[in-house]
This record gives sequence, structure tokens and C-alpha cells, in this order.
Amino acid sequence: MAASPTFDLGDLTRRMQSSIASFKHELGTLRTGRASPNLLDPIQVEAYGQSMHINQVATVSVPEPRLLSVQVWDRSMVGPVEKAIRESSLGLNPQTEGQVIRLRIPELTQDRRKDMVKVAHKYAEGARVAIRHIRRDGMDILKAKEKDHSMSEDENVRAADQVQKETDKHIVEIDQLLAQKEKEIMTV
Repeated sequence: MAASPTFDLGDLTRRMQSSIASFKHELGTLRTGRASPNLLDPIQVEAYGQSMHINQVATVSVPEPRLLSVQVWDRSMVGPVEKAIRESSLGLNPQTEGQVIRLRIPELTQDRRKDMVKVAHKYAEGARVAIRHIRRDGMDILKAKEKDHSMSEDENVRAADQVQKETDKHIVEIDQLLAQKEKEIMTV
């Protein structure tokens, strides 16, 4: 007889927190009309014969609210970094001064803001689905434990209740992060 998987609420909570962290990262890559170093995270640069993230070849900083500054470490990488930024879907026009690339963040139109909110909602729904999958995994383990009688019915009900409370708590956190990001995007 195969042993049933062990139930660990802490592990489920860690997995849910990991989903929230991933969601926060996705929100950070959304353009809000305000400069954020996370905006350049998805950009890949062809460097030294391989594809690297921009933060592996340069330092990204925010000297002004609507300006990003990219300090490239190696002078020979300025061209490839500039090309990668220009070819990205961000619609930014880099201005190079030596080893520093400056990126002005243009104002977003109202239509573009609404599109960004839709993307944020899509990211939020993906995060909610991930949380629900983790809950389902936990509930499946509890059902298996009850079926093979390694956990009493009362313990199972208590554990299922804890899993549901964790799930609800994390879904509320996603909704709060989404509302905050939506407000940030829609603020002119």
C-alpha cells in the first residue's frame, strides 16, 4: 500500500506567497506613466553570445519620476542594450550619452491606461487561478488522508478550513494589489 502524501499547510502557504510574488513582479512590469526599474525587466539583450536580462549588463535607476537611466557597465554593450530597448514592445526611445542610456517615459493616453488595466486584470485572474490550484492540491491530499484513515474526519475538516482561510486571505491580497495598481495606472 502506497503511503499517502503528507499535508503541510506551511508548504501550501509558501506556494501561495510565491504566486503573489510572481503577480507583484508582473504588475511591476506594467507601464503606468511613471518610471520604474521593473519596466525593463522583460527586455533581453544579446550579450557575450547569449541572451541576458538588462539588469545583468547594466544598472537601471530612476533619477526623475518620468525618466529611467540605464548605466551600461561595458562600453561595447551600449549598442546592443539600446537596440534591445528600441525593439521591445515598450515603445520607448533611448537617448545615449556615453555609457548612459536615458529613457523618457511618455504620458499614457486614456485608452492606453484602460488597456493596461485590462492587462492587470488578466494577471490578477492568473494569480487567482494559481492560488485555487494550490488549494485544490491541498484538498486532494486531505481527501487521500481521510480515505486511507491516516487522519480523522474532524482533523480533516479543521485542516480543510485552514486551507480555505489561507486561500481567501491570498485572494483578498491579490484584489488589494490589483486595486492599488489600477488606481496607479488611472492616475494622470
